[in-house]
Amino acid sequence: MAPTAAPSLRSIFLAFSKIGLTSFGGGLSGWLLREFVQRRAWLTEQEFLSGLALAQAFPGVNVVNLAIWIGFRLRAGPGAVVAALGMVVPAMAVAMLLVALFSQAADSHRVHIALAGVAAAAVGLSLQTGLRAARHAAQSWARTLIVVATFAAIFVWRLPLLWVVGAMAPLSIALAWGRVRAEDARA
Repeated sequence: MAPTAAPSLRSIFLAFSKIGLTSFGGGLSGWLLREFVQRRAWLTEQEFLSGLALAQAFPGVNVVNLAIWIGFRLRAGPGAVVAALGMVVPAMAVAMLLVALFSQAADSHRVHIALAGVAAAAVGLSLQTGLRAARHAAQSWARTLIVVATFAAIFVWRLPLLWVVGAMAPLSIALAWGRVRAEDARA
C-alpha cells in the first residue's frame, strides 16, 4: 500500500494518543506498525522497519524514539514533538490514575491474572513485529547470518547485549554500505 499525503499535526497527535491509551503491557511497536503502515498507510513497511531499527539504536525508550521518528518523517520537527507528546502525555495521565486504583486492588488474585493475560498478548505483538523485521533484514545470506548470529549470541549464549551490538552493528553497517555502493556503481 502506498503512503498517503502527510497528515495534520492534530491527526498525528490523536493517532499516537490512541496508541498510547489503548496498548497495554508492551508490544507497542506492533500497534504502531498496524496503525501507521497497515491501517492509515502513512508509511511503507520498509520505512517503518527502518525507523524501528533507528529507534532501537538510540538511547531511551524505543517506542518514544519511534514516535519521534515517525512524527518527524510525517511532518518534520513539529510532527516529532506532537507525536512524542501524543504517545506520552495522555498515557501518563491514565497510568497515574491506574496506579492510584491498582494500589487499592494490588492484593487481588484476579487483577494479577488479568495482567498476566495482557502481558501474553503483548509478547505476541512483539514477536509479530520482530518476525517482520527479521524477514526484511534477512534478504541475503550475509544479512541472514548476522540476524542468526545476533540472536544466538544474545539468547543462546547469553552474551552481553552491548558487546553483541558493538560487534554486529559495524558488520551490518559495512554490509549495507557495500550494498549501497554496489547499487550506486550500477546506476
